[in-house]
Parts: sequence; C-alpha cells; structure tokens
Amino acid sequence: MKTKTTTLLVIGGGPGGYVAAIRAGQLGVPTVLVEGDRLGGTCLNIGCIPSKALIHVAGEYEQACRFTGSNALGIRVENPTLDLAKAQAWKDGVVGKLTGGVGALLRKNGVQVVQGWARIVDGKTIEVDTKEGEPLRIQCEHLLLATGSQAVQLPQLPPGGPVVSSTEALALTSRPKHLVVVGAGYIGLELGIAWRKLGADVAVVEAAGQVLPSYDEELTRPVLASLRKLGITLHLNCKAEGLTDTGDGLRVRSSNADEFVLPADKVLVAVGRVPRTTGFGLESLQLDMAGRAVKIDDQCRTSMRNVWAIGDVAGEPMLAHRAMAQGEMVAELVAGRKRRFAPLAIPAVCFTDPELVVAGLTPAEAEARGLEVTVAAFPFAANGRALSVEGSEGFVRVVARSDSHQVLGWQAVGQGVSELSAAFCYAIEMGARLEDVAGIIHAHPTLGEAVQESALRALGHALHI
Repeated sequence: MKTKTTTLLVIGGGPGGYVAAIRAGQLGVPTVLVEGDRLGGTCLNIGCIPSKALIHVAGEYEQACRFTGSNALGIRVENPTLDLAKAQAWKDGVVGKLTGGVGALLRKNGVQVVQGWARIVDGKTIEVDTKEGEPLRIQCEHLLLATGSQAVQLPQLPPGGPVVSSTEALALTSRPKHLVVVGAGYIGLELGIAWRKLGADVAVVEAAGQVLPSYDEELTRPVLASLRKLGITLHLNCKAEGLTDTGDGLRVRSSNADEFVLPADKVLVAVGRVPRTTGFGLESLQLDMAGRAVKIDDQCRTSMRNVWAIGDVAGEPMLAHRAMAQGEMVAELVAGRKRRFAPLAIPAVCFTDPELVVAGLTPAEAEARGLEVTVAAFPFAANGRALSVEGSEGFVRVVARSDSHQVLGWQAVGQGVSELSAAFCYAIEMGARLEDVAGIIHAHPTLGEAVQESALRALGHALHI
C-alpha cells in the first residue's frame, strides 16, 4: 500500500472541508483533502445550489403562466411550455461551473485532492479506497472531520420506487402529477413550492401543527398564506403511515386516528438530516459525542488531540456558511494563529415563497435568557420597493435590549429578504444600537428601508406607518 504524509488531512470536500483546505493552503500548511464523491459536497451538488436553481426555474415558469391571463401588469403571453430536460441541464451546468471552480481553487493553493472513500485507522492515519482502485494510506499531524450529514429515512417509507429524497426530487426528468411531501420544514417546503409552480399537484404531510415548526407562528403566517394561494394542500398534525398496496398512494393518519389516502406518484421524504458519523471508522476514535454529533469546543477541537470536526457532523445548526466559517478557523489554528468560534449571529434562510430569514435572538429566545427586550416590526405593505415589485407580504422585525437598545436579533419574511441577512448580522456582530440603525441613511426605494423603519418603530417614531 502506498503511503502519503501531510500536516492537515481533511475528510470531506463539502463547503466546510474545501474552505478549510483552501485556507490552509493559503497559509502554507501541507494539506490533503479526501472526497469520495464530488467536490462541493451536498451543498453544491445536491442541496443549496441546485435547489435554488430549480426554485428560480419554477418562479420564472409560474410568472410566464400567470401572464397568459388578465393581470395587473398588463403583460400577455401565449401558451408557455416547459422543457424540463433543458431546465435540468441548465441547473446541472450551474452546479458544474461551481464544483469546477472549487477544484481550480484547491489546485491553485497547492491542496492535494484524493478521490476515494476514507476509512479511519487512528487519529493520525486513514486508508483510502481510491477511484483508481489502488489503496492509499495517508498519515497526518491534524485530522479534520468534515463529513457532513445525510437525510433521515423513515422505516415506513424506505427509499426506492415512488419514494424519493431531496436528491432525486431535484433531478426528476418528468413532472410528477401528484407529489406528496412528508415534512414541512424548509427542505420540504422549498421543493414542494417549486414543483407546484412547475405544475404538479402538491400535498404536504406534517406531524406538527404548523409549517416550518422550528420558527414562530408570526413569521410563518405569510408562508402559510402563500402555500394556500398556490393550491398546496396541507395536512398538519398528520403522520405518514406508508404506501398503499398498489404503490400509487400514501396512507396518512391524522391526530384523531382517522386514516386516509393521498394519491402520489412521487413521495418526497424531507424530515430532516443527521450527522454522517458512520461508515468510515469514526467509532474507532471513541470521541466524545453530543447525541449523534461529534462533540466540539469553541475551536472545533474534539476530545482527541489534533482531531477536529466542523459543519454538520458537529451538529446544529446544519448550515453551509457555519461550516465554511469553522473550516477557515481550523485552518488558521493549525497554522498557529489564535482563533475561536463564537459568533453572535449565524443567519438561517428558508428560500420559500416568500423567503424567511432569522439572525440572532428571537423574542422567545431573548425571554428565555431573562432579557428585557423591545420588539418592533415594520410591514412591507408600507415599503415602496416591495409594493413596486408586488412583494408587499411580510415584514422586518427587530429585537433589542430595552435598557441599552443594543440589537440582539432580526427576523424577516418577504420577497427577497434573504439578501437582508448580511445587514442583520453586521448590526448584531458590531454591537449596533437601535439609534445606530435608525440613523443610517438607507437607499430609497429598497427593502432595506424596512430595516431602518423597524428600528425607528422600536424607538417610537417610525416615519411611514
């Protein structure tokens, strides 16, 4: 068996792993990255990027269909059609461009990429079944686990046949007539909305009593209204029991024990993700665990010296940008710099219709910490930019300390609010007060004015409401 040595060995080429490797390369740290599938991991290949591309296609197609009839904008088109194969090819082209770019950046910074599946021997050694078929042993000073997460499977709905995960739902080559989505979290709703806009009949089954159950009801109310407007059927407080004997329907049981069947030629199971901690010998290290995740400290160190873990394998929040930030930090620590991971805000975005974003503390979280806070919201119905692009649903909400007016959190729901997440985090991380946000001149007409107006309203003198 051939042997290779390096300073930093990264297992997993997703957002966390490849960013760690690139930064380590920039700092002159000899680095090897092992990836069993494609560079970019779940996010670039079967998650964040292709889902946003499909959402874009769906939105454009829905607009075209909308303009076949009478509408307030006075635009009229005739008989729009959808070439799904061409749309999928465009989406795959976007993915290919980005993954190719990751490979180029790794090469540029001197990172050695090994294509193959890793198996941990000990904290400083792995063996790789390379794609060339030749086994390789790699020894390192520092081992970084960046193996990501995998979709939760339901025993009553094993994958195969009509039952698909988000991976297959993103790559369908024909439009399902009846799509049933099991799970009303952000993955299920994003894809359910997209396929509804592309012409499928969509039903959503959720065990909880509301959509997006991890968010407060005030935030999710505009999303719920949009789902109903789109014609998506919701079955809340219901549990998926399994396929019918004929395989063309899903058996569902409601909270009052009634059972009914939903027609389904595709069933998308989207009930969450779990850290990927099995299948590559991780158990041999006997690391301390936090539930199903690897336990880490504020420098992403595990319980074994010079073994690190970042991203989804280290638990919630399972967000690509968290993994990237952790990866950059670990690379700098390995290079001898002083860092720790203690962000005040990690933004979370649901790319539903409308979009939803949360950064920092919500009112409930602030209350749970015993903080006295001022909470104020400004509706997009009073924002000129939102009205001019038919996006008046939703609002921006600010949470600030009542005594010092320090901004602790932001929440927003509305068209395009994902782009406000950076401003939200700037304010929180830089310790802004309500007066600071209110006193900054915001461009007109923009959605960002709602950020300023929410701060003004918290101070008792909003201008446009």
